[in-house]
Formats: sequence, C-alpha cells, structure tokens
Amino acid sequence: MDLRPYQFECLDKLRNAYKKGKRAPLLVSPTGSGKTVMFAKITAGRLKKGGRPMILCHRAELVEQIVRALKAEGIEPGIIAAGSPFEPENPVQVASVFTLINRLGKITQPDLLIVDEAHHATPKTSWGKVLRHWPSALRLGVTATPWRLSGEGLDDIFDDLVLGPTTQELIDDGYLSPVRVFAPSSPDLSGARKRMGEFVAGDIESAMSSKSIVGDTLTHYRRHADGRRGIVFCVSVAHARAVADQFQSIGYRAASIDGTMEKKERQEIIRKFTNGELSVLTSCDLVSEGFDVPAIEVGISLRPTQSLGLWLQQVGRCLRPMAGKTHALVLDHAGNTLRHGLPTDDRLWTLAGREIKRGAVQENIAGVRVCTCCFAASPATSPVCKECGAPFPVKARKVEEEEGELQEIKAGEVKPKKQINNADTLDGLIELGRRRGYINPYGWARHIMEARNKKRSNSSRFNHNGRY
Repeated sequence: MDLRPYQFECLDKLRNAYKKGKRAPLLVSPTGSGKTVMFAKITAGRLKKGGRPMILCHRAELVEQIVRALKAEGIEPGIIAAGSPFEPENPVQVASVFTLINRLGKITQPDLLIVDEAHHATPKTSWGKVLRHWPSALRLGVTATPWRLSGEGLDDIFDDLVLGPTTQELIDDGYLSPVRVFAPSSPDLSGARKRMGEFVAGDIESAMSSKSIVGDTLTHYRRHADGRRGIVFCVSVAHARAVADQFQSIGYRAASIDGTMEKKERQEIIRKFTNGELSVLTSCDLVSEGFDVPAIEVGISLRPTQSLGLWLQQVGRCLRPMAGKTHALVLDHAGNTLRHGLPTDDRLWTLAGREIKRGAVQENIAGVRVCTCCFAASPATSPVCKECGAPFPVKARKVEEEEGELQEIKAGEVKPKKQINNADTLDGLIELGRRRGYINPYGWARHIMEARNKKRSNSSRFNHNGRY
C-alpha cells in the first residue's frame, strides 16, 4: 500500500527518534490518518531485517483490522487471541493483550513491541506487565489522543513524542472530510457523580433518556441529516436499544449493535448500514476505537464524557471521506463540544501528566461558542457563526441576555445582576447559569469571566501608567 506524504514524514520522524537513542517513541496522529498502515510498514521493514515485531491491541475488531493491514504488506502474522490457532514461532505476532498475558512464557521474545491505542497502556495493568516482561525490546506507541482520563502522563511508558499532522491539516489536504458541528442541547449533569474521573453511567443515562433530549435528537436529525447514515453514541446497551426504538418509531431504519451479539450478527448489521439499508446505528463503545466504516456521515453524541480521547475517537469515526460525502455532521446533545472543544481545534499534546481537579466537571474548557440562531458550534475566536453568519455578541452583558432569551423563564426566576457580581469564580457562574436555565451556562460563564479579566487588565494599565 502506498504511503501518503505525511505518513512518509511520520516514519522519518520515528527513524530519527530511534537514531537519536530513543527506545520508546509515541506517534500521535488523528483518527483516520492511517496509523495502522504506518505501523504495518514499520513491521514489514523490521521483518526484512530479521526482526520479531509484535503488535499489541485490546479488542477483537482491532486485531482483525491490523491483520488486514499486515496481509496487504504480504505478511501472514500469528494471532494471539481467543479462538485463534496459536503459532508462537511466527516472527510477526498480533496479540490481544488480555490473551497474551496468559501466554508470556510460551512466546519467543520480540525485539519490537508496537502498542496500538497506546493511551491505554499504564504500568499497573496488563499492558504494563507485558512491557515489563520484555524490557529490552524497543517500543513504539501509536494513538490519536495521548491523554489519560486520570491525568497521569505517558512518560512512564514512552520517552519521546512524535507528532503527525493535525485534523485540520488532513481536512485541508482532502484526507478527511470537512466537519460541521451543532450543539442544539446540553444536559443538566449537575447531579451526576464521577468514578475514576468519568461520569457514573447510571447517572448520565437517566439525564440522556429525558424526553427533551430524545426529542431534540430526533428533531435535529430530521432537520439537518434526514436519512443520512448516522451513528449514535449512547451511554449503555439499554440506552442504545431504546434510542434505536425511538428512531424506528418515527419511520427511520435503525438498529442497535453491541458486544453481546454474535460476530456474524454484528457484521450483518454493519453490512446493512454500509449499504444504506439502515440509516441509523446506535451503540455504546463498540463504534469508538477500531470501528472503520467510511459510510458514517453523521455522528450523534448522546454520551457525555470527561474523556477528551473518547470524544475525539467518536467524532473521528465520522470524518473518513467517501464518494459523494461533502462533509461530516456532528450533532452534540451531550455537551461534549463545550467540554472539550471542536474536533479541528489544535491541541498541545505532551507526554507529561496534567492536574485534574477532583470532583469537578470539566466544562467548556475550550470556550466554544454556540450560535443562538442555528446552534452551530464555532471557535471561541470567531466573531460570527461560521454556519449562518450571525454575529456573536461582544459584550458579556449581551451574551447573558441572548442566552436567557432561549429558555422559558417563569415569573420570579430571573435573578438580579447582584447575583452575577457575587459569583466570583467560574464554577459559581456556571452554577448560576444552570439555575437560570441557560442552554449554555458554561459558555455564558466563560464570557463573563473573560469580560472581567479584560476590565481588570485595562484597570491595571490605567493605574500603572496613569492613562490608557
């Protein structure tokens, strides 16, 4: 398989990292950039030099995807996974890490360990045990999102960061589809608990099953994507099945897919979706990592998540180009755009960890602006909506008024301006926005804080210089 120019560049960067003495570089490249193709090329090159590369992954779908890429390079790998013949002497192995962990003593040591979806690799898990078992082997990690939900860094596993192209660069060069993002509703998750950094599924399932959220989902799909093939990312298997039923009830051909189904049944559902016999596919997790179906035109988010990685993996499923596909469409009803930003945002990836505010809900950290006219999401720096051209309010007071007009406010519910002044933190303003029923309390609060900071900055310049 021929490589694209940016893929050649990524491989050159990796070679240079090893030449400089690095033993465990991590390649970061967006979903849809062809990371599997790249490490298949590396595997082929290693094999020609007499090496014994092994590729680690964690899902059956990923094993199958990797095996296909290796066969395209003329390699028939051994497979270490439940239900597959065990060929320990094969020089190239594709291993499910959860099967491999029980066979470590039966396999000849590889000289290169390639870790797919490397953001999952942590020292205390099965991944870490495998890596410690063969400490002299070189490593190569690949991921679209080098970000652990726990805030831990990846520098305990990898020693160098190799950056591929950005999502926007791939879109500009025609390798990914342009994307339009709408955030027509955002759930109230003020009562949702978190466990291990992520929302408790039962809490958010209740919020995402409300009549208002489900109604908005059906309405906006019909309005923006009527009949286009869409994936709905749900909270649980039960939630996915219920959402599929709702789409069916208004005349759409929809089905739910999950890991409890037989493999042949899942494949048949995917075949029907790919061929256009189904318009909507609902699932929990199964269509995130390793789900490679270019036929996806629309992504509908009904799963709030604190994980930037999960959010970008899900959105990335929709960006793969195909004939006749002019753009990808994302309908975010879970507040993830406000929480994590747009899929095309530039992000400063590092191997280092980051501080996580325990117990806090990470909201609108990117400052995305949602248009009050069409609900399209735009970058925080955009003066007008990139979808409909409506200007965004400049003054914080105006933003407050616009947000309030979107909701039915009952008599006595509107609070005096003094309450805004008394809320002196971002969290306090967000809570105030929630109590007022604003559709985007996070964006409103951020604009208030930005206006305050600007005012303080101007005041500081005046006090220091005696004039503006």
